[in-house]
Amino acid sequence: MQDRPTFDELLAAVEHFLDTEIVPNVPGSRGFHARVSANAIRIVRRELELEDAQLFAEWEGLNALLGPERRPEDRAGLRSELRRRNEALSERIRAGEADEGPFAERVSTHVRAVVSDKLRVTNPDLLARS
Repeated sequence: MQDRPTFDELLAAVEHFLDTEIVPNVPGSRGFHARVSANAIRIVRRELELEDAQLFAEWEGLNALLGPERRPEDRAGLRSELRRRNEALSERIRAGEADEGPFAERVSTHVRAVVSDKLRVTNPDLLARS
């Protein structure tokens, strides 16, 4: 683990600089790209803050739907296994297993939770409005 400044402090400083110094003072496409850059930094900060909890929650949701499996210890392994398990869930959905009944309700609840978690990172304002 690195000492200060932390990654979040560094990103916050760049975000603040873009928002307060560049965006208000640079017109046209460069100002637009500065706004996009500041927003990208906000997304990265939220992802770094929320990713572990969201990955674990998605894993537990898939355990409830597909049966329990041991969660990988490292983040790369967890992402890879989540992709594999989501593909398995997608196959079941395409096969019609989630068209109706209790499994369909559980799938819907899981998918809504995962999408909400993704929106918390990429567009929390949209999530708040819906």
